[in-house]
Amino acid sequence: MDKPAKRSVVIITGMSGAGKSQAASAFEDMGYFCVDNMPAGLFLDSLSGLLNSAHNIERLAMVVDVRGGDYFPLMQAASRELALVGIDFQVIFLEAADDVIIRRYKETRRRHPLDQDGLTIVESISQERDLLQKLREEADFIVDTSNFSGREISQYLANTFGIRSIDIFLISLSSFGFKYGLPLDADLVVDVRFLPNPYYIEELRRQTGHDQEVREYVLENDLTKQFLRHYLSLLKFLLPLYIAEGKKHLAIAIGCTGGQHRSLAISEELAKRLQRQGYQVAVNHRDLKKADVDKQVSS
Repeated sequence: MDKPAKRSVVIITGMSGAGKSQAASAFEDMGYFCVDNMPAGLFLDSLSGLLNSAHNIERLAMVVDVRGGDYFPLMQAASRELALVGIDFQVIFLEAADDVIIRRYKETRRRHPLDQDGLTIVESISQERDLLQKLREEADFIVDTSNFSGREISQYLANTFGIRSIDIFLISLSSFGFKYGLPLDADLVVDVRFLPNPYYIEELRRQTGHDQEVREYVLENDLTKQFLRHYLSLLKFLLPLYIAEGKKHLAIAIGCTGGQHRSLAISEELAKRLQRQGYQVAVNHRDLKKADVDKQVSS
């Protein structure tokens, strides 16, 4: 299937216990604005309000289920109206075998939404199937999650909607100085203090890794070239494994003594190379301004 149109509305519906919450999380990770358990009476007005809001929502996912009321005629009306303005509208119906739904409810110890009427869970499931039959018949996609884990539901939906896992995976690269302490949120910490330090070159001392002279001093060093080659090879091995595990964000901290020269230049270079491989990368230099503060304190 092709990637979603520029403006896209996805309705997530189906059986309770079939994975609608996991599906909503998956669409949220894919950049959709998600609304859960919208009452039927507010459905069309809310849909119109969200799509015409000042927030420029291009992708909207709404979770609707048996608790909200009779959505079937509203879905048909929404489909017609959105088609007129060129907005892609699709309904995803999630279901699972009765024994799987029963097992999931027992594991979570939650009550079925229709259990309020004094029905057994088996009777609740049967009644819900009847109530949702029209929606199921009109759905664009029917997904049986009986053999899926929560992570596998997310992966399946990402693949089905043409969004690669790599597209929803963010790498945060942060330079820092060990003299100011370790970053608390880092998944991977790399110490580059083994590289020659520009601080001891008089004309480079007051510059940073943003300056061309410092960049050349750090990056043209043979030791740096070897390090980058080996570390990128390690990341080439690790990153797909993190993505397959369902990780959405990886924080890598690159440290040198003061966070001004080596770590900054290395972080920027790693970011460029990872971006060329198709990864989303954000760069932050935690201690870049600390040197100026230190100078003011000591003067």
